[in-house]
Amino acid sequence: MTIKSLSPRAAHDLLKEGAVLLDIRNADEHARERITQARHLPMDRLHISTLPTGGAPAVIFHCRSGHRTRMNAPQLEAWAGCDAYVIEGGLDAWKKAGLPVVEDKSRPLELQRQVQIAAGSLIVLGAVTGATISPWFHLLSGIVGAGLVFAGVSGFCGLARVLMHMPWNRNAMASET
Repeated sequence: MTIKSLSPRAAHDLLKEGAVLLDIRNADEHARERITQARHLPMDRLHISTLPTGGAPAVIFHCRSGHRTRMNAPQLEAWAGCDAYVIEGGLDAWKKAGLPVVEDKSRPLELQRQVQIAAGSLIVLGAVTGATISPWFHLLSGIVGAGLVFAGVSGFCGLARVLMHMPWNRNAMASET
């Protein structure tokens, strides 16, 4: 069986009939913006024994864009134990459909986005200063680029580890516990 896709409106209607909505994004993503009825269960902590369906007739999974749910669809469907669906287009499509979300702009940006902003800024800084001040500054761009490659290959991102300890992220993590 293949997990079925639902439009945001169809998912909204199915929720009214008792379906359970599970948000599989990371905690920092969920804390900043979420669908009101969604239960949070990050993909890395999702197990068949912990899936909180509560006897629901169906489970609907979502992420930000729908990509993560599609990539993990066979596993999610196996864990559901009932009819399983994904919201086509995820949270982004839900918002475009004008359906309600809870936003907490006081929460920091998702860690992945912080890494992208910091790495991109350092690469641009290295390129600009390398072109205008000294070619040695191009090393900064090279080092950051190599760090990104290493993070992709190994799964360890030193920049993310540093950013987790920044005051805005420490305060956010403390309020989640």
